[in-house]
Amino acid sequence: MARLDKFLWSVRIFKTRSDAAEACKSGKVHVFEAESKPSREVKTGDLIEVRKMNVRYKYRVKEIPTNRLPAKLVPDHIEDITPEEELAKLNVPKESIFVSRDRGTGRPTKKERRDLDNLLDF
Repeated sequence: MARLDKFLWSVRIFKTRSDAAEACKSGKVHVFEAESKPSREVKTGDLIEVRKMNVRYKYRVKEIPTNRLPAKLVPDHIEDITPEEELAKLNVPKESIFVSRDRGTGRPTKKERRDLDNLLDF
């Protein structure tokens, strides 16, 4: 058995252990659909759900590692059972805050602003 935050860090779901602990505290990690604290013990066979951005990743614990794993060995310790609908959310184009506009409409460009200033200064 291992602590939940240490397990999530060791199987490379989170980059740091403190990131994993923070995600647990803020309710982004569930074990068997119940909110979990960072100190919760993880056992073989547990189902872990992690919410990152707008995607809910689901993992089944196969084996508990003793320390942080190389990326190659992660599949030996957890099984990714994330549904395809959730993974499809990653490919949705993000709505941009910046809306493209035609040149000459809206605020003037830097060059247009200089030209206006020169015109008004005579």
